Amino acid sequence: MTSLQQHDIASGSLDRMWAIGARRPEGRGLILLVAVVLGALLFEPGVFTAYPATLGRIALIGLVALGLTAVILMGELDLSVASTLAVSGVVMAMIPNLALGIIAALIVGLIVGAINAFFVVVVGINSFIATLGMLFALRGLALVLSDEQPVRLADVDDGVAFGAPLIGPLTPRVLIFIVLLVGLHVFLTRMRAGREFYAVGGNRAAAKDAGIPVTRRIFTGFMISGGVAALAGAINTLERTAATPTAGSTVLLASIAAAIIGGISLNGGRGSIIGTVIGTLALGLLQIGLALAAVQQDIQQIFIGAVLFIAVVTDPASLRAVAANLRSSMGRGGGATAEPMPSSPQPVAHQ
Repeated sequence: MTSLQQHDIASGSLDRMWAIGARRPEGRGLILLVAVVLGALLFEPGVFTAYPATLGRIALIGLVALGLTAVILMGELDLSVASTLAVSGVVMAMIPNLALGIIAALIVGLIVGAINAFFVVVVGINSFIATLGMLFALRGLALVLSDEQPVRLADVDDGVAFGAPLIGPLTPRVLIFIVLLVGLHVFLTRMRAGREFYAVGGNRAAAKDAGIPVTRRIFTGFMISGGVAALAGAINTLERTAATPTAGSTVLLASIAAAIIGGISLNGGRGSIIGTVIGTLALGLLQIGLALAAVQQDIQQIFIGAVLFIAVVTDPASLRAVAANLRSSMGRGGGATAEPMPSSPQPVAHQ
């Protein structure tokens, strides 16, 4: 095979990948995942042998990203998930009975989600502003409840046992992540209430006219997000055998990035749980690869922010809008023709 033929094959493969990225919402996440896997194989193959760290990171980001997906599909945003994770973990660790602590943590998450939805739907505050305020309020609450110190579990042995693998390298955290993604996928694709999330995000006014209970769906979405974030906080506390008030500080950006990279539209109405999982795999592998390469946490955040920026600006809808604006600008600039100068008045012939 000649070098020219090899070049043609490589070019054809790239064209097909970009075509997939343009057609399918999950396409960009799949392209990033392939790039990250190839980069890890070349520079940090230890990513694929460090099963506990890699799978654990993927599951933590994935849990929060799955909950966020339910909110973003409706065109809303929940920035409070990281603080929900932290405060629910603290509440759980403060209760001596482990089962009651887990239940209390989940209730906290559901209450936070309901409050967020109340401010968004009833009060009418933009979800970005409402959940940003909740983020700071919950972070302060976590610091007050914990007295700014880690809160250890009453029974450390239960936490140690929870972090042990159950099936091969799969820990309870990973298994819970798998069960949750299957459940949410079925809910959003097979159940009427889940499919209505897409209608609410696609056109809220039309959804109301069609009789869809928009308010109820938004409450449900925010409560799913809050409940899943609280579940992630409980799992994180169990595995670490202690709750820290600053837990989850790096999860927010990564979970939002995972959803957006996976093809979830910030305007709502488009995306899938499968896309979120693809984005989660790509970001989880990227983070573990950077950590194994001894890259500082702040630099890792820069990488994730850059990937998120690229994902947003390469969104097909964004590219179409930019192209339309460019065509409109060029039409106004180049399509205008100079108006003819008025001719001088001709003298009237006297008869």
